[in-house]
Amino acid sequence: MRQTLSADRQPMATTGRMLRMPALLAAAALMTACASSPHRREPTYPASHSSLADLPARAPSAATAGEANDILFRAIGLVGTPYRWGGNTPASGFDCSGLVDYIYRTAAGIRLPRTSHAMSVMDGRKIRRMTQLASGDLVFFDISGAISHVGVYVGKGRFVHAPNSGGTVRLDDIDGPYWRSHFAYGKRLLD
Repeated sequence: MRQTLSADRQPMATTGRMLRMPALLAAAALMTACASSPHRREPTYPASHSSLADLPARAPSAATAGEANDILFRAIGLVGTPYRWGGNTPASGFDCSGLVDYIYRTAAGIRLPRTSHAMSVMDGRKIRRMTQLASGDLVFFDISGAISHVGVYVGKGRFVHAPNSGGTVRLDDIDGPYWRSHFAYGKRLLD
């Protein structure tokens, strides 16, 4: 004989699973690869808005100029790809660290760590001033007291990144109001 339970007499195992679900979702959110930051959308400005737009284009070094060129063309080619938390391919979409790893892996054969924070502590020359950035440099942003966002500098004051849920990979001014106030440093991996 089959027994059915009324709604007020759910088995304890089912109720326990239902109570654990929000905790699991919260834990997953804390382990974000990139933190879907910024939480508010920032406008994209034309290149002429950047005070860095008049600086000459700079490659990391003559020996790595070809790799830097490949990286920046790959990065620019991905503009418009949808954002997806945990995404790391054009087909699945990208979060910030997935985008940067994909660019470096496919354009220069360099595999990067999965999170923006792990990328920020890799060996490489730190670039503290925006005016000293070169095409292909990683750029890191401190949002809420920790490195939680990364992009690829393409030159002329612009960088490519996957900024937030519901958005797409885009090209922004690194010295725009929001990004300038959160810029931590760049990192040169190609020297």
